[in-house]
Amino acid sequence: MTDSYVRVRGAREHNLRGIDVDIPRDALVAFTGVSGSGKSSLAFGTLYAEAQRRYFESVAPYARRLIHQVGAPRVEEISGLPPAVALEQRRSAPTSRSSVGTVTTLSNTLRMLFSRAGSYPPGSTERLDSDAFSPNTAAGACPECHGLGTVHRVTEDSLVPDPARSIRDGAVAAWPGAWQGKNLRDILATLGHDIDRPWRDLPPADREWILFTDEQPIVTVHPVREAGRIQRPYKGQYMSARRYVLHTFADSKSETLRKRVRQFMTAEPCPACDGRRLRPEALAVTFEGHDIATLAGLPLATLAELLRPTAARPGDEPAPALARDLVARIEVLTELGLGYLAMDRPAPTLSAGELQRLRLATQLRSGLFGVVYVLDEPSAGLHPADTEALLTVLRRLKEAGNTLFVVEHDMDVVRHADWIVDIGPRAGEHGGRVLHSGPVSALADAEHSATRRFLFATEPPPARTPRTPTGTLALHGVTLHNLRDLDAAFPLGVFTAVTGVSGSGKSTLVTRVLAETVQEHLGTAGPGPDTDTGPGASAADDDQATGPAPRARLTAATGLDAVDRLVRVDQKPIGRTPRSNLATYTGLFDAVRKVFAATDEARARGYTAGRFSFNVPAGRCETCQGEGFTAVELLFLPGTYAPCADCHGARYNPETLQITHRGRTIADVLGLTVDDAAEFLADLPAAARSLRTLQDVGLGYLRLGQPATELSGGEAQRIKLATELQRARRGHTLYLLDEPTTGLHPADTEVLLRQLHGLVDAGHTVVVVEHDMGVVAGGDHVIDLGPGGGAEGGRIVAAGTPAEVAAAPGSRTAGYLARRRAHREGS
Repeated sequence: MTDSYVRVRGAREHNLRGIDVDIPRDALVAFTGVSGSGKSSLAFGTLYAEAQRRYFESVAPYARRLIHQVGAPRVEEISGLPPAVALEQRRSAPTSRSSVGTVTTLSNTLRMLFSRAGSYPPGSTERLDSDAFSPNTAAGACPECHGLGTVHRVTEDSLVPDPARSIRDGAVAAWPGAWQGKNLRDILATLGHDIDRPWRDLPPADREWILFTDEQPIVTVHPVREAGRIQRPYKGQYMSARRYVLHTFADSKSETLRKRVRQFMTAEPCPACDGRRLRPEALAVTFEGHDIATLAGLPLATLAELLRPTAARPGDEPAPALARDLVARIEVLTELGLGYLAMDRPAPTLSAGELQRLRLATQLRSGLFGVVYVLDEPSAGLHPADTEALLTVLRRLKEAGNTLFVVEHDMDVVRHADWIVDIGPRAGEHGGRVLHSGPVSALADAEHSATRRFLFATEPPPARTPRTPTGTLALHGVTLHNLRDLDAAFPLGVFTAVTGVSGSGKSTLVTRVLAETVQEHLGTAGPGPDTDTGPGASAADDDQATGPAPRARLTAATGLDAVDRLVRVDQKPIGRTPRSNLATYTGLFDAVRKVFAATDEARARGYTAGRFSFNVPAGRCETCQGEGFTAVELLFLPGTYAPCADCHGARYNPETLQITHRGRTIADVLGLTVDDAAEFLADLPAAARSLRTLQDVGLGYLRLGQPATELSGGEAQRIKLATELQRARRGHTLYLLDEPTTGLHPADTEVLLRQLHGLVDAGHTVVVVEHDMGVVAGGDHVIDLGPGGGAEGGRIVAAGTPAEVAAAPGSRTAGYLARRRAHREGS
């Protein structure tokens, strides 16, 4: 190629307004703009999608047919576009069998090392294949726990939390409610058990049989009903509490039921493999005196040190060659601030930023050149100290002959770019234009750019005097993960930021220990849905195979009585398929459906509000079952979604779409942005309130029916926050947020912070885990953990006002906070 630019003409994907733009190759290019402006539509929806389409066009006819189902980006022409690799934040749903080792493929090399160069016990006749060292294969998995390392148990204490109750009064709490639970109680009475005596007074043998028997006797039950009700005998089959819980957890399709029974289970290390997941034959093989489970459990940085002597040995024998490869790949991960992770760390426990950096490190070792890497906010979830290491890795990828297109909000990363494409000026239909494409310094002349003000720091925010706390909530002797006998004090009635490098223990302290302690005090602990704990507060991890998470230990907690309510707002998706969306999650769609059902035409046809739900067979498109999309499996590549061929994404059947309200169908309303819907539904109070709060947190650009699969973690978190803000608040509420500014342009961060500080001004407490030093500098109190990640973290390095922490010795946050405070104060 003689032309050194990627030239885009007439891009109209999503809100892009037929834009033309020229972008240099072999450069680090930052795509900037407010959330929803169209930068991802250009970088991912247009450039990466077209590169992917061209790849498919070059391969087998079968693959070409599949890509036609997915569709091509809406663009007239792109020239000079090399092959592309996308590293997005939106994660699939990784299972507990996916780990740091499998994501990076490090585990493959480690297994090969044990297979080829491990020390086998005396008498071994042959070497094991590398599959025998994997807990995810039949050859390697422990037969007792199937390679999970844990087994699920139920105990009398977990099944019967209150032994003072009788069976009739619900002593066996694990049993289902309503008729099914009464049925089991009636069967026990028919079998001769006393269901009115306190549980603790029943004979031990009876208690054992009721809870744990595998027998399922069938008896004739003569139910006792209220006077006047029919009392017919029926055949009933008994099921023990253990059998019910384990059967429901393993086989139920209802996530609500699975959540409910999970609280009656305990997860214990597998007694056969002691939690190490492998067969005895594999665990008997060692390298440098350690079995493979031990090495997989070491922090990566520690593992590299253990392997260095072997890697330094000359020669091409398997051990030195494999050790050298492992050490070299681990060094990249350590450079990216991930040396604290262990190879066996389950992927579901990683943040989106950690996952993306793992993939980035894998690409760095791949040796590709001439490729466009399209990255989605690689700085997300990174402490400023880790961001510097990230920039080093990005530069190395570029120097290897590649092009980097980076969608980014961190101005420190943007300043290091060679070129900037700024999209705007605002979100949704008010964006989609290229405001500037050129060197970073030239953005200063783009008068409509929302990015310019933050990139060149032309308007420092006003300094603020920290608020005075109304009390203190203190945790003493906290032990969980890398927190060891930690004492932490959270001032009440103020805005507190918890800081520290990746892996220092921030999220463990706030979203696990603090949240669970307050939940238990308020009586809202447990996995069942509880609206009083706020949206997402009790959402379970996607993968349930690992069972209940380990509990924190602490010696004491004080100041809990001052908190009346807990709201935990996390970044977990609001749904895993296109069926979940903004309108259904916030509840505003209920009001919209009632409006359509109230139209004259709908009443004449006998349509109820249920007709306008895309989850109900009567009104939805049956081809896509109301999802608007159909799954396209690409076999050798990740699957994707394509618009339904029959309804073209409308979700409904033609009869339902004949009903209109003010000229719009129900599908048209789902296609509106929040901003447009706020105007269209202004006279509908139930919907208007939801829409107003969504605008207040900067989400006016999202479409009401935007599938959950298209939302970033930051957007999902703000949807949950908006859902909470529209509720009536009572008493003193503790709000816990995990990196709420992830995915936000600095202009959108200002909008969000106004809402959070407004909650504090109203008398509540806000605690955020945060890396944005601007947010931290504008808070009232800072708790800084560290000094490093993993085993080198877990301690409070500094605590106090932003000014006090900025001056603290030994804190890796202090220098960055001091610089931001200097900017904030205009010096």
